[in-house]
Amino acid sequence: MHIAEGFLPPLHAAAWTAVALPFVIISARRVNQLMQDQPQTKLLLAASGAFAFVLSALKLPSVTGSCSHATGTGLGAILFGPSVMALLGTIVLTFQALLLAHGGLTTLGANVFSMAIVGPWVAYGLLRGTQRLNAPLAVSVFLAAMLGDMATYTVTAGQLALAFPDPASGLLGSFIKFMGVFAPTQLPLAVVEGLLTVVIVNLLRQHSLDELRDLQAFPRLFSLEARS
Repeated sequence: MHIAEGFLPPLHAAAWTAVALPFVIISARRVNQLMQDQPQTKLLLAASGAFAFVLSALKLPSVTGSCSHATGTGLGAILFGPSVMALLGTIVLTFQALLLAHGGLTTLGANVFSMAIVGPWVAYGLLRGTQRLNAPLAVSVFLAAMLGDMATYTVTAGQLALAFPDPASGLLGSFIKFMGVFAPTQLPLAVVEGLLTVVIVNLLRQHSLDELRDLQAFPRLFSLEARS
């Protein structure tokens, strides 16, 4: 998913940075407020960032100028809501660009928008929707994490299509081609991420239920009565 350094045209890179920046600023305020109001959640917050860092650092080659990997952002969106992940994701992507040559600084805005903004919001919306339909907890968490991951790659394919439209079939044709190359590696990774997120949420409910209840993001989700 990470678009490589210098791969996007300068105007595209600048535009995605401008789009992502307000989300990151709002996220920074949300994280600061969360740490002031609920300091006991700092460990969970750090763990959510670390989870995203580790999963998104395990990459497979994919489209030229990009790669496939799990995102890990669904867990943070489930625990804290999606707004905190814009900042956490920006930190993760910056460290990966500087330390691992994974992604880049010029493409940071584009990568933040797809992985740290769109993915978490899709995961959050799916979790809320499936829980309102009284879906089992495991199903809700699995779908949220898996489809949040796939949403990230759909946006990345769109970003690449906008930058490099196909001469014959145009924007749509380019998007379909990019998605077609992403899908064989990304679908299995998304399923694995969904399953792993279910395991982690179940472990947290078993061993850290009081801390989860303090988050107050999804009281029913983290209640003992929530269906497994």
